[in-house]
Amino acid sequence: MAVHQNGMEHALYPYSPLRERPKLIWPKGARLAVCFNLFFENMLHETPEGFIRDGRWKERFAADPRLYTWYDYGNRVAIFRIMDLFDRHRIKATVAANASACERFPYLVEAFRKRGWEIAAHGIAVNTVITGKLSEEKERAFLSDSIERVTRATGERPAGWFGQDNGETTRTPSLLAELGMQYLSDWSNDDQPYPMTGAGGIMSVPNAIEWDDMRMLWDRRLQMPRYPQIVGDAITQLHEDGSTTGRFFSLNLHPWLIGAPHRIKYLEEVVERLMSLPDIWQTSTRDVVRHMNGDRLTAL
Repeated sequence: MAVHQNGMEHALYPYSPLRERPKLIWPKGARLAVCFNLFFENMLHETPEGFIRDGRWKERFAADPRLYTWYDYGNRVAIFRIMDLFDRHRIKATVAANASACERFPYLVEAFRKRGWEIAAHGIAVNTVITGKLSEEKERAFLSDSIERVTRATGERPAGWFGQDNGETTRTPSLLAELGMQYLSDWSNDDQPYPMTGAGGIMSVPNAIEWDDMRMLWDRRLQMPRYPQIVGDAITQLHEDGSTTGRFFSLNLHPWLIGAPHRIKYLEEVVERLMSLPDIWQTSTRDVVRHMNGDRLTAL
């Protein structure tokens, strides 16, 4: 594999050690920008040709009632527990929305819009994960179709993209930039947003899968009482690190999982710990990107 002049194996962005960057200043001098990513998803009965469904489900059969109804439970029941929790704490969420979910559940789209939450594009369905099996032409058409369907269903063009299960090809960032996306949230390699200078300048907003609820609770089978402690430790450390230069924290939440009746109280513990911290900026991903694009940086 070729090594580019910037020290990377690709030309999407250069190597950039955090300690050598200008100081990042968040609004009102906040140490930590905080985003809650609420995944609004729908499972199709059959996976379209050229795509795959989440590899965690590979042992399951097609037309699977168990999987299908898990996601359905999230949109029928569990999501309202999370919405009520966010309302109590006045949290502004970013909704990563499957196009098919927006089309099938307009009641929820309207509920998000009434709250002023951002709705970002998130592919078409849970089982349309982008892979290298797609040609460039088919990938461009899929991305465009996803974005346009979310736009029609919500009345507003999304500013950013969350890949289904972080699925991408090496072309995806550049294709998203061509389609007018301001940011993507699939990469986990930083504590600050950064521009992908080799992909049209689209902003990469970190998506830390280490404390994604699917990764922690489903893949790793973490005991639920440990969830607030581990996520809380990450928050504490990033808040401490933010005393020198601004840091970014986001929390991925899947309603069918974290919104279950035996789990929701642990999410509330995390929210209470986070929202009690001084000097945080709780906002949408779109507003983080707007701030970054305003070049509000000062020298260390």
